[in-house]
Amino acid sequence: MTTNELNDGSPGDQNHEKLEANLSRVEDLTQRLLAAMSHRRETRQSLQGPAPELYTKAAGAYLTEMMNNPGKVFEQQIAFWGKTVKHYVEAQHVLAQGKIAAPADPTPADRRFVNPLWETHPYFNFVKQQYLLNAAAIRDATAAVEGLDDKERKRLDFFSGQIVDMLSPANFLGTNPDALTRAVETEGQSLIDGLENLVADLEANHGDLVVTLADRKAFRVGENLATTKGEVLFRNRLFELIQYAPTTAEVHKTPLLIFPPWINKFYILDLKEQNSLVKWIVDQGYTLFVVSWVNPGSAYRDTGIDDYVQDGFLRAMSEVKAICDVKKINVVGYCIAGTTLSLTLALMAKRSDASVNAATLFTALTDFADPGEVGVFLNDDFLDGIVAEVAETGVMRSYFMSRTFSYLRSNDLVYGPAIKSYMMGQAPPAFDLLYWNGDGANLPGKMVVEYLRGLCQNNEFAGQGFTVAGEVVQIGDVDVPVFSVACETDHIANWPACYAGLQQMGSAEKTFLLSGSGHIAGIINPPAKNKYGHWTNPDLGLTNAEWLAGADQHDGSWWPTWERWLHGKSGKMIPARMPGDATYPSLGAAPGIYVTAKPDV
Repeated sequence: MTTNELNDGSPGDQNHEKLEANLSRVEDLTQRLLAAMSHRRETRQSLQGPAPELYTKAAGAYLTEMMNNPGKVFEQQIAFWGKTVKHYVEAQHVLAQGKIAAPADPTPADRRFVNPLWETHPYFNFVKQQYLLNAAAIRDATAAVEGLDDKERKRLDFFSGQIVDMLSPANFLGTNPDALTRAVETEGQSLIDGLENLVADLEANHGDLVVTLADRKAFRVGENLATTKGEVLFRNRLFELIQYAPTTAEVHKTPLLIFPPWINKFYILDLKEQNSLVKWIVDQGYTLFVVSWVNPGSAYRDTGIDDYVQDGFLRAMSEVKAICDVKKINVVGYCIAGTTLSLTLALMAKRSDASVNAATLFTALTDFADPGEVGVFLNDDFLDGIVAEVAETGVMRSYFMSRTFSYLRSNDLVYGPAIKSYMMGQAPPAFDLLYWNGDGANLPGKMVVEYLRGLCQNNEFAGQGFTVAGEVVQIGDVDVPVFSVACETDHIANWPACYAGLQQMGSAEKTFLLSGSGHIAGIINPPAKNKYGHWTNPDLGLTNAEWLAGADQHDGSWWPTWERWLHGKSGKMIPARMPGDATYPSLGAAPGIYVTAKPDV
């Protein structure tokens, strides 16, 4: 009797066939997984985490504390032991009563544990409560370590927290009720799909594990992202200059030029029509230009900040003035481009160049004395690794920047997406902002070292001065009217540091606005959504805490508030300018070619 004769079409037979098919897929996927891992690029240990000296010093300080003040240490341990045993006894007591239920749960709400089974099921609740008790004990222990300076303490807290977050029971199949339930419901299909997602991510990233955050097939730059009409009117080795087509009969005489960050692509400003800052600015009656930076390959290893300032910022300003036949323009710099715009403005002041009428900074650090959360990566252990990396490859690959920023929000940008993709087999969402977030760019080797050493680590622009194009410039040299926008929960550009930098500028007119939300959502916040709100306070002589305490709170987007300021800096209304003419013919339609070009590294 053959296998086919035994198969009578019953549910059991069908399940057996599905199991055999899944086992076959597992074998195939395992081979692909091993092949992808065999091609994994070696990553320097110094780029994986802080040097061991940090933990050695912390352990030594803890041991010293134990020797000098054993009562304090034992008090912490006994408190932890007491909570642990109490929780165990309570769980046993409920079970002894014949109840398949969890004991009282005093732990705080946590987005990682929203499934009701974390609260009601005795196994999952016990695991969750024990994890949270352990996490609290580790936080208390690190907080009690003495003998560390402020920077060391922040780094210890951050990297210890990374380990704690990594060990969350939600991150493991055997202790994740969502993943286990879905595996049962799908007869294991979710685990097969998850393995497929894992292998695909490894293959797409040369063996490096980078979680895909958004459906890569759902978007095409120039088709359903970055679709505002415009033309590329200038191109050099660093950037393309895009002029957008007007949507109003008249425009302000003074054009506006935006410099986006070159860590990512410019189309964060022009995702979709509903949330496009580019389209909104054009609709308000402005002649708008945006720089699209090149995604550099190894040939750009010797491109430095001087090149970005002279062949990027100053050249783009010159071209806009010529295209519009004006002597002055308004400018915007976002993130690292805001920092570099400030350097450029200081240089222009030294040269008596009055081309800029007014400047706006979006989440831009100029004083790095307290850069916030990102400061944990600005020590020699990491920076020495970056120097070695760029010496070998010529660039700081986008992979490293993306991973660094993701771990600043690891539960939201690493572990949460990994659980959904790899353990539950879900396809990533069609989310435009997350698609953009995964579309990073490289940084030229020389430029990234100059930026990280001279500006971030040594804080030269706010201190003894930073050398640009042969001139030593400082924050106080900036003398044009400045409008600075920072974001309340920004983990990349700490808002008090943005405020401190603006305070030190030499401009007679300075405006500071604090937006709700973070580095991206706080900036890309269209008025139609009426989200987040913002704060204003004209008194910049206050500390940041005093400024916020006395600030007026406003509902919704900050865009209209900024536009009222910009309106007063942009001159009279004139007939709308169309992009392109005989002198500046179109080199192609927006969004151009640099935004999708693939570098060699």
